[in-house]
Amino acid sequence: MQEISYRRHRFHPDIIKQAVWLYFRFTMSNRDVDDLLAERGVDVSYETVRLWVLKFGRAYAHKIRKRRGSALNIWHLDEVFVNIGCKQMYLWRAVDGEGEVLDVLVQKRRNKRAALNLMRKLLRNQGVRPTQIVTDKLKSYGAAFRELRLTHLHDTGHRLNNRAESSHVPIRRWERKMQHFKSQSPAQRFLSTHGPIYNLFNVHRHLISRRTLRIFRDLAMAEWQTVTAAM
Repeated sequence: MQEISYRRHRFHPDIIKQAVWLYFRFTMSNRDVDDLLAERGVDVSYETVRLWVLKFGRAYAHKIRKRRGSALNIWHLDEVFVNIGCKQMYLWRAVDGEGEVLDVLVQKRRNKRAALNLMRKLLRNQGVRPTQIVTDKLKSYGAAFRELRLTHLHDTGHRLNNRAESSHVPIRRWERKMQHFKSQSPAQRFLSTHGPIYNLFNVHRHLISRRTLRIFRDLAMAEWQTVTAAM
């Protein structure tokens, strides 16, 4: 991944950062971001916002992912169907015990091979080995874990996987706003970028005091300024 550079861009880096942050932090379209910037006196087209999101969003997410600490060693896996290009596909998601998104994979099937693809990617990319893997009762998980010799870590207890199931909510909200994804590759690209940025600003505000929330917000914004800085 190339270092972040804002050279040859007509707009100030702070405007680019703000546009990308608005797009991924909230449920907004490119046109929504265009309107918000216009209200602040910045005349930028929604197509320019789209290009910023594609170019800088991935770079920001990559740096956030590199700087984050190791995930917890309890993993929750879940899959949900999504309509992509008028076809039913499946969004496979893995989160840790605190709801931090570990990885997301868009696949055409809901079978053993799809479960293997997700698990192999997780084992390759995560800096910690799981001590427990929680899923629903889909038999594809059991078949995949037998092949990977992880059956002793598998748990399908009642309601234990609410953590993963609730993690789909932000994407479902975004999917409705955008009237579904148009094709598999852009969907995967967006979800892979959205995950790390979501993790950075997801502070579980319902579990903490207002004072603690302010501290966490300041820390998240400070981290955002660090990862979006030009090199």
